[in-house]
Amino acid sequence: MNWLDHIRWDADGLVPVIAQEAATGDVLMFAWMNREALARTAELRQAVYFSRSRQRLWHKGEESGHFQVVHEIRVDCDQDVVLLKITQQGHEPGIACHTGRHSCFFERLEGNAWQAVDPVLKDPASIYR
Repeated sequence: MNWLDHIRWDADGLVPVIAQEAATGDVLMFAWMNREALARTAELRQAVYFSRSRQRLWHKGEESGHFQVVHEIRVDCDQDVVLLKITQQGHEPGIACHTGRHSCFFERLEGNAWQAVDPVLKDPASIYR
């Protein structure tokens, strides 16, 4: 059996993926992969996702230069969620979010409102040209 057959792909042939910073344990982002994206990630040891909005493979960092080096690929007990343990590259500390922040999870619920609690490390206009 091919290792990719172990994954429980959804009806669209996708699996949710969490990118976690290996050094800190910070959850940096959530994305999707299809078979080809997961196979390329394993081959390149860099994160390659599937963009649902663009309907194509998306090599993280292809536009921004903020690549993700993959140290481990794990799957959960139901084989329907993938966890990547990564090092975010391209800026110190690494920027994973298109908003120029370290993590995409930068808003926290405070009372009944969402508050941005993590700073913008680099202006997105200077990242994406």
